[in-house]
Amino acid sequence: SGVAWNESQHCQLLWPEQVQLCRRNLEVMPSIVRAARRTQALCQQSFADMRWNCSSIQRAPSFGPDLLTGTREAAFVHALAAAAVAQGIARSCASGELPLCSCGPGPSEPPAPGSRWGGCGDNLSHGLQLGAAFTDGSARAGTGATPTLRAVNRHNGAVGRAVLIDSLDTRCKCHGVSGSCSVKTCWKGLPDLGEIASDLKSRYLAALKVTHRLVGPRKQLIPKEGDARPVTEMDLVYLINSPDYCSPNPQLGSLGTQDRPCNRSSVGSDSCDLLCCGRGYNTYTEEVQERCHCRYRWCCSVVCRRCRRSLERHVCK
Repeated sequence: SGVAWNESQHCQLLWPEQVQLCRRNLEVMPSIVRAARRTQALCQQSFADMRWNCSSIQRAPSFGPDLLTGTREAAFVHALAAAAVAQGIARSCASGELPLCSCGPGPSEPPAPGSRWGGCGDNLSHGLQLGAAFTDGSARAGTGATPTLRAVNRHNGAVGRAVLIDSLDTRCKCHGVSGSCSVKTCWKGLPDLGEIASDLKSRYLAALKVTHRLVGPRKQLIPKEGDARPVTEMDLVYLINSPDYCSPNPQLGSLGTQDRPCNRSSVGSDSCDLLCCGRGYNTYTEEVQERCHCRYRWCCSVVCRRCRRSLERHVCK
């Protein structure tokens, strides 16, 4: 994202359906690259303590089966990427980085008593429009992608944008003598993408397995199980069950959990029992150096000693 995009050199690296968008919107591409990197980082943070830890996203765009076959992991990544691109463009508009857009339009509802609309809100409408065109282009593309898989990817991308829309909230700045806040200037802003990732992880855990069938005149995504709740526009959906990710299996996109650090005292997903899949774990003792016995010295520094202590590390067999 730190280099100027050249339409002949860089745009050709994208999916065919994204190339024309890239050429027409070269100034937006750094925002999209930053969104892609943020998606990678947040996915790995969100799943760091689970068997599938999203490490495969580092191979983008050469994804493996875990992200190409309609799994619930792919659902999370498509939704987060769609939200990240829309948010990145919305914020770039407000920051003045993009010449063809600026602050978001003022809210239509009246402001709260003692406040007024002002400032420069994130341009969510522009982010959603351009972001959807770009991420839906990648959802439609791909060698071997079936119409059902493309429908699932588009649905999950729309869920990511819907969660982003719901997250838009009012932010205010106080004005007045000595911080009295007699008047507040308010605008609409988007939260950090980490909040969106947390929301989407909850939806990942409750995702619905679906099939693509004719319902009336057109095909729709409906639950695979007949007694499941109907699919809504806020549900992440998937097509196939994920492997348990315990053992390496390239055909399924599983890297296994051998040599992963685990928490012996935990009862959650990062516990040695769950993360190591019952294989057990090895314990290592590691000596670390850290600052200790720190004291303030007038004026104006803190002086510390260096202490050594032993730490136990637990690693899956």
